[in-house]
Amino acid sequence: MINPVTQQDMHLSGRPPGTPAKTPVSSDFETFLRMLTTQMQNQNPLEPMEASDFAVQLATFSGVEQQVRTNELLARLATRQGLAEMAGWVGREALTPAPVHLDGAPRQLVPPEIDGADRAELVLTNAAGLEVGRYAVDPLATGISFEPPDPVALPPGHYQITMEGFRAGQSLGSHPVLSYARIHEARSDMGQILLVLEGGHFLDSSDVVGLRS
Repeated sequence: MINPVTQQDMHLSGRPPGTPAKTPVSSDFETFLRMLTTQMQNQNPLEPMEASDFAVQLATFSGVEQQVRTNELLARLATRQGLAEMAGWVGREALTPAPVHLDGAPRQLVPPEIDGADRAELVLTNAAGLEVGRYAVDPLATGISFEPPDPVALPPGHYQITMEGFRAGQSLGSHPVLSYARIHEARSDMGQILLVLEGGHFLDSSDVVGLRS
């Protein structure tokens, strides 16, 4: 027995269950037909449009419709190919400027080069954007093993880390610090390929500047 369509079903979907949703292309085609019909009804009877003019309009729209479908197909294929490539990154460590997940263990950081700096500090901000710590580091270091000196002051979580350089007591500005984080997952979201890093942080795959096993 087929259940009748209820008013609630119509309210939620705007159409009976089982009716396929209209695509943007099909909606545009219906709009084009309505406009073409209106144009025919309101044309000058003394100077009617030639049948060839209607054929040209229809052919033009059909070409645009086909191009739209082709572009959509190419976009889906590109996303699938990119996702397949990103799947090979799972399990590897990505070098990124993403927030660093601190859990009490030492983290390997790659600091920026700040020309002319005679002093430098790592600056940590929490998820709310508040500065929660500054730590002096060697301005010429090419790698830093950072371990929070006070786990109570820095509870486990994600922290954005930058490095501020100084020369003769004057600030030379802050620059992002890079760090390695293991990739746990790659997923597609609205045509964008996102990586899920250890600690649950999401990152655009285009922000990865290095990989290691």
